[in-house]
Amino acid sequence: MIIALIGSMSFLFVAILYALLALGFPYGEFAMGGKYIVMPKRMRIACGFSVFIQLFAIIILLQTAHIIPLLFSISLTKGICFFFAAYLTLNTIMNLFSNSRKEKWVMAPLAFLTAICFWITATVA
Repeated sequence: MIIALIGSMSFLFVAILYALLALGFPYGEFAMGGKYIVMPKRMRIACGFSVFIQLFAIIILLQTAHIIPLLFSISLTKGICFFFAAYLTLNTIMNLFSNSRKEKWVMAPLAFLTAICFWITATVA
């Protein structure tokens, strides 16, 4: 399913961004309200933890679309996929209200695209 591949690639982009933030790269304007250019240590830990959640979400998306083998039952996988779809929908709204122009104009559309991919995959699968 091409939609799941698009969603997983867009979420992989976000995971890479958060990995770079966790490593101290100066891309903070794209995340978490854009308050920091370089994330403070506590925020870096949160970004690092977020990477694992994002990679898990990618695996769930690909499993729900039957692109990779299932680790969980299809009903559980679809439920988790719906959870991430809802989370990304809320994340889109939060990004639209960000003070950071970069988060508003780059991350909001990316979150929206990814949310749509999760919604479609969870519904169609």
